[in-house]
Amino acid sequence: MFATRPASAQQPEPWQMNFQEAHSSLMEQIVTFHDFMLYLIFAISLFVLALMIYVIVRFSEKRNPTPSKTTHNTMIEVLWSVVPIFLLVVIGLFSLPLLFNSDDTVDADLTVKVIGRQWYWSYEYPDHGDFTFDAFMIPDDEIKGDQVRLLSTDENLVLPIGKKIRVLVTSSDVIHAFAMPALGAKVDAVPGRTNEIWFDIDEVGMYYGQCSELCGSGHAFMPIAIQAVTQADFDAWVVQAREQFAEADDNLAPRPVRVVRDDTSEDASQSTSASAHANANMR
Repeated sequence: MFATRPASAQQPEPWQMNFQEAHSSLMEQIVTFHDFMLYLIFAISLFVLALMIYVIVRFSEKRNPTPSKTTHNTMIEVLWSVVPIFLLVVIGLFSLPLLFNSDDTVDADLTVKVIGRQWYWSYEYPDHGDFTFDAFMIPDDEIKGDQVRLLSTDENLVLPIGKKIRVLVTSSDVIHAFAMPALGAKVDAVPGRTNEIWFDIDEVGMYYGQCSELCGSGHAFMPIAIQAVTQADFDAWVVQAREQFAEADDNLAPRPVRVVRDDTSEDASQSTSASAHANANMR
């Protein structure tokens, strides 16, 4: 229904070794801190390597046929105590503000609730009529166009760009984890408990994540697909979604969990469908 196609799609790439491109202010801070720590760790590793080589060469048996009887050196002992303390203080000065910022969910422009289920996600919009819908992974034989295998879902979590978004995360069965790498978001979904995180999105596009907590046989098949749109497109989508999902709630019927699995697990497939029926009835 959106007027323009997503400008970007953030997803894992084959043989990827680094982060996905950051598309939230929080993720940008995480990447900056990571890079700082990488340089610091590299410098410390080089120093330790150089020190080991020096000790091996300088204090070899050939150069020191008579071993030294020295057991203490006040200056060295002070240095190897003070320098690590200083480095830990520096790390704390950079990491603590990031830690506090990641928990700052006040003054959010929008709140959504995410419920993990075996093995799909449910999304609620309490600020926009409290409508709810489920999002299932699209099976391989139904993939179309620019949809992504194992990542695309039949319904996307639609969010506006440039807004502070508060996400309430819980679970209806076992522990799951809501993880969106490009947005710097990862939090456990725990039954009976509501955790919260926040992020903003800087660009229109599709952003993909996955459940990051081993949660059963369908764990690999519960992706997260966020469609970031302009505020105008989001407002128009909300109007349509209220009607669409209100009708779906009025005619609520159990939906099968569309999980890709091999043919050797018929019993597991039946169990998966039963779990979906139970979860639908719980709602």
